[in-house]
Amino acid sequence: MNIEPISREAAAAITELLAVAKLEPGEILVVGCSTSEVQGAKIGSAGSEDVACALLTAIRTCCDSQGINLAIQCCEHLNRALVVERSLIGRYGLEEVSVVPVRTAGGALAAQAMRDFADPVVVETIQAHAGLDIGSTLIGMHLKRVAVPVRLQQKFIGQAALTAAHSRPKLIGGVRACYELPPRS
Repeated sequence: MNIEPISREAAAAITELLAVAKLEPGEILVVGCSTSEVQGAKIGSAGSEDVACALLTAIRTCCDSQGINLAIQCCEHLNRALVVERSLIGRYGLEEVSVVPVRTAGGALAAQAMRDFADPVVVETIQAHAGLDIGSTLIGMHLKRVAVPVRLQQKFIGQAALTAAHSRPKLIGGVRACYELPPRS
C-alpha cells in the first residue's frame, strides 16, 4: 500500500477538524483508527504498523503545531482504553490502567503511540474536546457530553470512512434562558 496519500489525507482531515473545532492549546483530540479499514480490509483483520506510523506522524505534526494533546483510542479488545501522555493524568484527573497495547490487542495506532509518545500511559476513559474516527471505531464514549458532528471535506483516509466531531458546553435553561451576555446598560 502506498503510504504517502494516507499521510496527506490524515493531515488534511486533522487540519480541517482543528480549524472547525477551534481547540485551545492544551485541549484534547481523541483519535480512533482501524488501520485495517484504511487498507480496505475488515476492521481488526489486517493491522499495519506502517500505516499506523504514517498516520500518527501526520496527526501528531498537526496537533503539536497547535499545542493540542492527543488521546489514541485502543480497540475493543482493550475496552477502547486510550494512550495519552502522562502529563494529562494530573491536568485532567485521569486514572492510569495497566496494559500495553499491541497490534493484535489494542490496535496498530495505539501500539505506535506507546512507542512514539514521550511518556505514554493508558487510561480507561477521557472527555475529549474533539475527535476523529477513522474506520468506524466508535470514539463517541470519549467525547464531552454535547458532541457536534463535523462534516469534513476529507471523507476518507485510504479506504476508511471518517467521522468527526467537536464539543460544546451544554445549553441549559428554558424559554427564558439567555446564551449570550446581554450588553451593559
